[in-house]
Amino acid sequence: MRTVDTRAPERIRRREWRRAAAMALLGTALLAVAGGLGAAVPGRIATERAFLDARPCGSAAAAAGRDPSDCLRTIHGTVLSAEKAKSGKATVFRVRLRQPVPAPADQPMDLDEYGDLSELIEPGEEVDVTTWRNVDVSVGQDGVRETLDGLPDEMPSVFVGFALVAVWSAVLSFVAAFGGVRRARRLAVGKPVVARISFGKVQLFGVAVLPVLSAMCAGRLWDTWTSAVMTVVLCAATAIPVTVLALRWDRDPSPASPSDGRLDAEPSRSG
Repeated sequence: MRTVDTRAPERIRRREWRRAAAMALLGTALLAVAGGLGAAVPGRIATERAFLDARPCGSAAAAAGRDPSDCLRTIHGTVLSAEKAKSGKATVFRVRLRQPVPAPADQPMDLDEYGDLSELIEPGEEVDVTTWRNVDVSVGQDGVRETLDGLPDEMPSVFVGFALVAVWSAVLSFVAAFGGVRRARRLAVGKPVVARISFGKVQLFGVAVLPVLSAMCAGRLWDTWTSAVMTVVLCAATAIPVTVLALRWDRDPSPASPSDGRLDAEPSRSG
C-alpha cells in the first residue's frame, strides 16, 4: 500500500478526532437500535408459534387450547368493492366488505393483482375471511383461497435481519472511528498515513440489503427460532464476505492527503 509523509496542521488533526468521535457515537447508537430490535425477537417468535399452533374455532384442537381467542375464526361477508389499487409502488387487488362486519375483516384486504380471486370476486358476492386475533389470514370464495401477506410467521426473521443491519453498520462505524484515531495520532507526529477506504453502493448492498434478503429467505424456509438462527447464518455467509471484499477492492491506491476529507470505511460517492 502506498503511503505519504505529511505534517498536517492542527485543524486537520482536530477534524480527524471529531470525525472519529462522531463515528464512535454512531456505532453506539446503532448498537442500541440493534439491541432494541433483538429484544423484540423472543416476543415475535412466541406470537409466531401461537399462530402456527392455531386451529379453527370450534374444533377439538382449539377447544383443548388454553386461550380460546387464539383459534382461527371464519367471518362471512358481502363484498362492497373489489378493484385494483396502489399500495406504495405495487398494484394490489383490494377488497372491502360491506359493514357491519367483525374486526379485523372490516379493514381493506390486499390480494394478489394476478391471483385467482382477482378474477372471481365481484361486488355483492359472498366471501369468507379467516382471521386470527387482529390479523386477516386468508380470503376465500367457492373453494379458492388466498393467503394474505404480513402474517405473524413472517415477522421474527425480519426483525433479526434489521438488527443485523444495525450490528454490521455499527461494526463498520467503529472501524472507521478506529481508523480516524489512528490517522490523527500519526498526523500529530508527522508519520505517514495510508489512503482511506471508500464506501459506496456495493458496500452498502452488503451492509443494508443482504441481511434483509437473508431474513426474507429464512422466513420462508424455516419457522420460529430456526428462522432466526438461519438468518444469522445466511447473513454471515453473504453480507460479511461481500462487504469485506468490496472494501478491499475499492481501496484507494493513491496517496492520502492531509486535506482529504474521507475517513476509513466512511460513506463516499464512489461505488
